[in-house]
Amino acid sequence: MNQTDLSDFVYAPPLEPYLPVLHVDEDLLVIDKPGGLLSVPGKAAEHADCVERRARERFPEARIVHRLDMDTSGVMVLAMNAAAHRHLGLQFERRKTAKVYVADVWGQPADDAGEIDLPLICDWPNRPKQMVCFEHGKPALTRWQVLERRERTCRVRLFPHTGRSHQLRVHMLAQGHPIIGDRFYAEGDALAASDRLALHAESLELHHPIGGDRVIFRSPVPF
Repeated sequence: MNQTDLSDFVYAPPLEPYLPVLHVDEDLLVIDKPGGLLSVPGKAAEHADCVERRARERFPEARIVHRLDMDTSGVMVLAMNAAAHRHLGLQFERRKTAKVYVADVWGQPADDAGEIDLPLICDWPNRPKQMVCFEHGKPALTRWQVLERRERTCRVRLFPHTGRSHQLRVHMLAQGHPIIGDRFYAEGDALAASDRLALHAESLELHHPIGGDRVIFRSPVPF
């Protein structure tokens, strides 16, 4: 699927659920992002609705720390003050967080677990798509394990060590098992197999900005 195939895309984020809150305190706001909702506003006026805007309607001090792809659902953390924002930002930058995703992929991986170590770079003529590039790509590492094998698909748990754009989507595609319902990287039956991108941020573990205790937040898989 190239960029022209996406020209008929209309941004229509879900209003229900609007923005489920998993946890809130003086420093953290943890939400369960609905699939189909942008993390931050897009350039076009019609792309203004996003996690950031919805969060600030209820919590004016909330600040974006990291992003999930529009089509990805699941656990996302925001900071509630400047100090927490700095603290959390450094954790993501220094890979002190632990993120776990669940995906339904097309086909059956030959093994029950493994890792994918393939460098990624933006595919500029077809942006925002990404691609594997050994010459200029940035290092990207994903570990994975099979959870359940079905007739035509397989449920896997994904453990990204790095946080490149579209990393999990491109890494699974490179294995020959695109995530079903992926309008950027899946085609034919793999695209039609789900009415949404079957990728969910199941859990996020990090150090609380106050005291440094390790905390984990979880969201059940909605598909």
